[in-house]
Amino acid sequence: MKKCLLLGLAFLFMQLPGGDRLTGRMFAGRSEVIASHGMVAASQPLAAQIGIDILKKGGSAVDAAIAVNAALGLMEPSGSGIGGDLFAIVWDARSGKLHGLNASGPAPAAVSLDYFREKGITSMPEKGPLPWTVPGCVAGWFALHERFGRLGMRDVLAPAIAYAEEGFPLSELIAFYWQRALNGFAGYENFQKLYAPAGRAPQKGDVFRNPELAATYRLLARQGRDAFYRGELAARIVAYSKKVGGFFTPQDFASYQPEWVEPMSVSYRGYDVWELPPNGQGLAVLQMLRMLERFDLRAMGHNSAGYLHALIEIKKIVYEDRARFYADPRFAELDYAALLSPAYAGKRLELFDPEKASRAIPAGDPRLINGDTVYLTVVDRDFNAVSLIQSNYVGFGSGMVPDGLGFCLQDRGALFNLQAGHANSLAPGKRPFHTIIPGFVTRAGRPVFSFGVMGGDMQPQGHVQVLCNIIDFAMNLQEAGDAPRFRHAGSSEPDGSRMQDGGTVFLESGIGPEVVRDLLRRGHRVSRSAGEFGGYQGIWIDLERRVLIGASESRKDGCAIGY
Repeated sequence: MKKCLLLGLAFLFMQLPGGDRLTGRMFAGRSEVIASHGMVAASQPLAAQIGIDILKKGGSAVDAAIAVNAALGLMEPSGSGIGGDLFAIVWDARSGKLHGLNASGPAPAAVSLDYFREKGITSMPEKGPLPWTVPGCVAGWFALHERFGRLGMRDVLAPAIAYAEEGFPLSELIAFYWQRALNGFAGYENFQKLYAPAGRAPQKGDVFRNPELAATYRLLARQGRDAFYRGELAARIVAYSKKVGGFFTPQDFASYQPEWVEPMSVSYRGYDVWELPPNGQGLAVLQMLRMLERFDLRAMGHNSAGYLHALIEIKKIVYEDRARFYADPRFAELDYAALLSPAYAGKRLELFDPEKASRAIPAGDPRLINGDTVYLTVVDRDFNAVSLIQSNYVGFGSGMVPDGLGFCLQDRGALFNLQAGHANSLAPGKRPFHTIIPGFVTRAGRPVFSFGVMGGDMQPQGHVQVLCNIIDFAMNLQEAGDAPRFRHAGSSEPDGSRMQDGGTVFLESGIGPEVVRDLLRRGHRVSRSAGEFGGYQGIWIDLERRVLIGASESRKDGCAIGY
């Protein structure tokens, strides 16, 4: 009897959420960070501290964001680096406006679908030179800096250069991802030389140095973006491409420009939620919110079976549109605003069954109604804000390290579809579908919340869950990120893969067994998993009290720091 009682108590405590029970924040793993002069939230503490140091020197939010991103390219190269792309949303306090930047790069001009047909390749590889697209990160830095920077780029890049030369100790989760990725690039000589200098992956607490990256950053600090797109760095990348069978030419780099874009929004319970338009997948967040606003989520209860069922099924519906329509708008005929119309949302909701999980869903047609990563956010003392996300795509990207430059080239082209006529089909000069999305929220025309959730196709699901936690369930910033999440996998993808038998719902611990039973009853395939549920950072802007509230979730190494 005593043994049974102890086992019962042990099971009960396993089901209790962790957190701050004194203040009633049952899911928060720690307190929010509150400050009044500036704040940085990033996935690596040393990088976040660099951002604070830049703010203290008089740098703008954009200066600090670039400095943090540069540091993450060194400290978290499994998810970021100047061989990848960048997207950002910037709130400019002076003008009271949001600005969007799409710094994703296109496929080389010499690439074609015919090449892949002749080689018998039916889907894009994730490694090697074939999935390369022009890296947009550096151009993104300089475009942001030209418009919103205060300090010189030498000052902005100096901290990352110093750490690259002197070394830094690896944090725990980054070391785990580093080790996991290393085995996948066993035959890549430059990669192994750079990222396993002692013949093995560095461990937690090991000091890692990258003097080649320091030299690359120093060249950028002296010569600006032209060093990367028209000068020495471009020449060395193109020479490496020729050596290993890539398609890059000097013109691919010389002609590249990032694009300033207008963010798109929907109203959700009095808040305006902003995302960038395709070729990214931020539109999926807005489509989901447009449908979810018709549900009384609070009455359903947080992470109840009914609540999870609604979010999962609406995610499935939206992701079928994502697979069919989301692509480089320069090559697409669709008016993406049509996907956000209330009439289209209502039409798509006809596919929702409140008691039954769907197995297959057709994509809609909005014309009938007329997509590993680092995320960071910075707010400065003037309440300028940056929501920035940057990635190589799959961890360490293509695994291809140009000779002597200290970074990997991305494999973002792996998301191209190789079927002719698809919205996301490969074409010369075309940008592929992108998974990385920064988020922002305003209310009554004023900035409220700068946030993001890392993690491939988890990102729209993560954005929606965090927003519902805050708006529908009145969680604070930390609790909203730490609360247990679901991830639905197996929807159709822009690369051409199709949903199979409804996909799988992965649930974190903290979601009770009675909820699992109910989801199974509704026909969901459910799995308990310690896998990828995203990585959230957020800063809340309280203009009434002139304070900033920050959070960085417990699934990553990072933190929010204020001053």
